[in-house]
Amino acid sequence: MSCNTGLRGFLARVKHASPLHQLPRTICLIGLVALALVACGGATADEANMIRLPMGFIPSVQYAPFYVAAEKGYFAEEGLELDFDYSFETDGVALVGANELPFALVSGEQVLLAREQEIPVVYVMAWFQDYPITIVTKVGSGIETPADLAGRQIGLPGLFGASYVGLRALLNEGGVAEADATLDSIGFNQVEALAVDQEEAVVGYITNEPIQLAAQGYEVNLIRVKDYVQLAANGVITNEETIANNPELIERMLRATLRGLEDAINDPDEAYEISKNYVEGLGDDDVQKQVLAASIDFWVADMLGYSQPEAWENMQDVLLDMGLLNEPLDLDAAYTNEFVEALQ
Repeated sequence: MSCNTGLRGFLARVKHASPLHQLPRTICLIGLVALALVACGGATADEANMIRLPMGFIPSVQYAPFYVAAEKGYFAEEGLELDFDYSFETDGVALVGANELPFALVSGEQVLLAREQEIPVVYVMAWFQDYPITIVTKVGSGIETPADLAGRQIGLPGLFGASYVGLRALLNEGGVAEADATLDSIGFNQVEALAVDQEEAVVGYITNEPIQLAAQGYEVNLIRVKDYVQLAANGVITNEETIANNPELIERMLRATLRGLEDAINDPDEAYEISKNYVEGLGDDDVQKQVLAASIDFWVADMLGYSQPEAWENMQDVLLDMGLLNEPLDLDAAYTNEFVEALQ
């Protein structure tokens, strides 16, 4: 059995072991992948033009920039053929870290957790400029700022992943210790939990739960992470070996992606229509159109794809406070803007 075959088999067994975005699982998996790095080589040059891209979630209109770039031939013009792989986010970190794949879409906290374990992933393009996590409360609840969370009952998927990171960032901003609020692990049932007053507040994605609640007629307050602190969010990662040995591949990938991103921002209607070809059952759904509009708000920047240094510093501070990082990292090694800047 080849090294690559063995690693793929290992990852296939691990990826179904725990819930999506479970941070302890991520740390464990990262450590095991570190062992694989010493034995496994990277993809061959012949494989480079066929790109399997771990997306981190199910097919969604939120991936419109990538669908636009594929549909309009931007990837093809760069000599690339993409296979969208809707696997768990941690799979992308593991596979790219082991140089099994050249790219994946992941969030900033995953990059820093990997780097601490000496997994050589590098973030090369900021797709989302801000962290899309929000706390949602009903109007009239008296919970409108992070400080109002003290003594309250808060529902979230669990003490893991982006929702937990975003909540901790907001608690810090409000001067509220985690022990001063009641955190309930409720799975992905935030809409129902808030609707029936099972929870006083829930943590979710701005592009999801608030839109669903509004569609059901509920008036809600949003305590958005982006209004209080900028954190490194979803973007494109590669690895140190690809940067060193095949920077042209990164340039080609990002050039096509940025073209798709710009088109999606400038023409949301076209982006939505294109997304119908990639998201089964999308249809003409007003809620999904709102999801796209809310997502676009997070993509817009003076320089599309640029990573703000402050976002990485803030993310590191949050992870240190949570005890998920043991010591500060070399952030200059964790992300780079060199490719995005070169494509302007």
